[in-house]
Amino acid sequence: MAATVEVTTLGAGCFWCVEAVYLELQGVHSAVSGYAGGAVQNPTYTQVCNGNTGHAEVVQITFDPHVITFDDILYVFWRTHDPTTLNRQGYDTGTQYRSVIFYHSEQQRASAEQSKRETDASTLWPNPIVTEISPITTFYKAEDYHQDYYRTNPYQPYCRAIIDPKVAKLRKEFQAKLKDASRA
Repeated sequence: MAATVEVTTLGAGCFWCVEAVYLELQGVHSAVSGYAGGAVQNPTYTQVCNGNTGHAEVVQITFDPHVITFDDILYVFWRTHDPTTLNRQGYDTGTQYRSVIFYHSEQQRASAEQSKRETDASTLWPNPIVTEISPITTFYKAEDYHQDYYRTNPYQPYCRAIIDPKVAKLRKEFQAKLKDASRA
């Protein structure tokens, strides 16, 4: 049987956080930091940070749907960031930090909309979910120094203060889904 992969693109604040979370999960082949959703071609980090490109910091995730489903990807998404804050995650503010699901197929769109409705109706978040659900247009890979940032900069203050708690929460709540269960 040939290997099957699926791709989705998610924004949930700083891409370093999103990348760190998804790289831990079984079935995820890659998580690439980048930019999507804006009008500027080949944007730079500096341009995106200025907030004038329309792009969000995102992570493009390539995964094996036989190991981790798109619904599993979304389940983790809703629980590892705050989808109720418009254009903000913690101290990171601006449209580039918006909560967004860029779908790659009509099936992903339908699943994302259903998952959003179900999560919004649950008691997971006390406020309404503001996550945008849009078709992917163009994904621009971020500069090389942004790739695998958490693993290559574990002692950087942002990693210690912001990403460490997210990864610890993931390891506690999703032990059965981790690539290396011994890390839990």
